[in-house]
Amino acid sequence: MPTIPVYVVDAFTRRTFGGNPAAVCPLETWLPDVQMQAIAAEHNLAETAFVVREPSGWRIRWFTPAVEVDLCGHATLAAAHVLTRHRGVPAETIVLHSRSGPLPVHFAGDTIVLDFPSRPAVRCDVPAALREGLGVNPLEVLKSRDFLVVLESEDDVRALAPDFAQLARVDCLGVIVTAPARHESGMDFVSRFFAPRAGIDEDPVTGSAHCTLTPYWAARLKKKDLHARQVSRRGGELFCTLEADRVRIAGHAVTYLTGTAAI
Repeated sequence: MPTIPVYVVDAFTRRTFGGNPAAVCPLETWLPDVQMQAIAAEHNLAETAFVVREPSGWRIRWFTPAVEVDLCGHATLAAAHVLTRHRGVPAETIVLHSRSGPLPVHFAGDTIVLDFPSRPAVRCDVPAALREGLGVNPLEVLKSRDFLVVLESEDDVRALAPDFAQLARVDCLGVIVTAPARHESGMDFVSRFFAPRAGIDEDPVTGSAHCTLTPYWAARLKKKDLHARQVSRRGGELFCTLEADRVRIAGHAVTYLTGTAAI
C-alpha cells in the first residue's frame, strides 16, 4: 500500500499543545483533489497543507476537513518549518506558490516570517445570521474575504459563545471577531475566528485573518508593527507588520508528530 509522509506542527506557538496544529504532507507529485480532501477530512485538523516541488519552486495547497481554501497562514508557517527542519531545504527565503500568488517565507533565527497579501475590509451591511450567531451588538462590521466584527473589549471577545448553526448561514468563509487587547497584556489587539461553513467551528490561530486584522489595526492605532494574540482555548501569538499592500506575519512552530499515512 502506498504511503506519504505526514507531519503535525503546532504553529504560532513556542510550545507543544499550543497554537494551531496543522498537518503537512510533502508529495512527489499531486494526488487527485478528492484524495487530498479525504486525507484532510481524516486528519480532522483545521488545515492540511500539501506541498510539491515544481520547476518554479514549491507549490502549496490547503484543505480544511470540508473544502480547499485560497490562503492559510498557520499551515504555511508549518509547511516552511517542515521543509527546513525535516526535509533538508536550506533555511533561506522559500517562495511557496499558491492560489493567492507567490508567498515568500523568511527565517530569522527560530522565527518564521510569512509575506502575505493585505486584505483590507470595508464597511458592509450586517447579515441577521451574523448578529444572531454572535449574540452581540458590534461597534463595527466590515468585510473582506471574511467578516470583521469589532467589539469594545478583550473581555467581550473572550466571552463569546457563538451559535455555530446560525454562523454557518453567513455567506463567507469565516467570521473574525476582534477588540483592543488589555493594556497590561503588552499586546495591541486580540481576535477569534469562526468558520463553521468550512468545517471549523473555531480556528485556534488564523494567520490569514491577520491579512485583514493588520491593516485595520494599523490604521486605527496609527502604527505598522503590531503584536497580536488569538484568544482561543489553545491561543497563539503573532507579530504583524503592514508593508504597503503586503502583511508580514511572524511566529514560531513546534513539531508534534512525524509519521506516514497509508493512501
